Amino acid sequence: MKAVLCKQYGPPSSLVVEEVPAPMPGAGQVLIEVHAAGVNFPDTLIIQGKYQFKPELPFSPGAEVAGVVKALGEGVAGLRVGARVIAATTWGGYAQQVLAPAERVIPMPHDMDFETAAGFLIAYGTSHHALKDRGALKAGETVLVLGAAGGVGLAAVEIAKALGARVIAAASSDEKLAVCREHGADATINYATQDLRERIKALTDGRGVDVVYDPVGGDLSEPALRSMAWRGRFLVVGFAAGPIPSIPLNLALLKGCSIVGVFWGAFVRAEPRRNEEELRELVGWVREGRLHPRISGVYPLERCAEALQQVMDRKVTGKFVLTTGA
Repeated sequence: MKAVLCKQYGPPSSLVVEEVPAPMPGAGQVLIEVHAAGVNFPDTLIIQGKYQFKPELPFSPGAEVAGVVKALGEGVAGLRVGARVIAATTWGGYAQQVLAPAERVIPMPHDMDFETAAGFLIAYGTSHHALKDRGALKAGETVLVLGAAGGVGLAAVEIAKALGARVIAAASSDEKLAVCREHGADATINYATQDLRERIKALTDGRGVDVVYDPVGGDLSEPALRSMAWRGRFLVVGFAAGPIPSIPLNLALLKGCSIVGVFWGAFVRAEPRRNEEELRELVGWVREGRLHPRISGVYPLERCAEALQQVMDRKVTGKFVLTTGA
């Protein structure tokens, strides 16, 4: 089978596509014939050795896939060979076949195509867990989404709207903000041309926002934290800008707010039953037409470096996916 391989840590251009032996499922594992794989920001970190997990070299990146069950390991129940599924894999998904733990495999909605399904699980799973579980977002509250045009950002915009919140989307260009409005944003901030804090003040009549969803980090985190309403929740989702900000902790005291970590992958492993409940709700929202995943680019495996580089350069709205030719 074909697979993208990381043989040494480095930039996307260092990846190669080669023929490798097909894996065999062990106990509790599902072998999936991959039709499409989502491209995510953590994929750019794991190939550089900068992610929380460091697989043994060589390995294939790719944390989420959509495909067809090819074989089942011992003890796997509730799935059948030939079923169309979505799976979270952490790595290994940029290949024509991949193994996934059975508890991280869910049925695909019947009316969803493989490309859309491949870009769904991580972005929407992360944002749902962040806003509903960690952020306890309530109807009528106001949420600020930083990096709102990216994969997790657009998912957060849609999920916040589904939960009945008012959404302020912040991104780096007017073109990106137009996409955010298409996905339900009530108000927007161009933080390349507008002062983030002043714009938040104007949009909230000086009150501030109840929840900040921050997958960006860098220079945006502190002004967003300073713009919190009383008892607000600041959700630390990621650091797409690169630098991990140093936050003055007195701000949490003065605002009476919480700074809350969001690590969906760890949540999936630590609380699998609760994750299953959250995913069932998300799939239900897709079927009801409340969520509309945006796939803005589809690439073959051979062009994975190009797709990853655009993600690193923050040029993507929504999600990119890779197709395997399966």
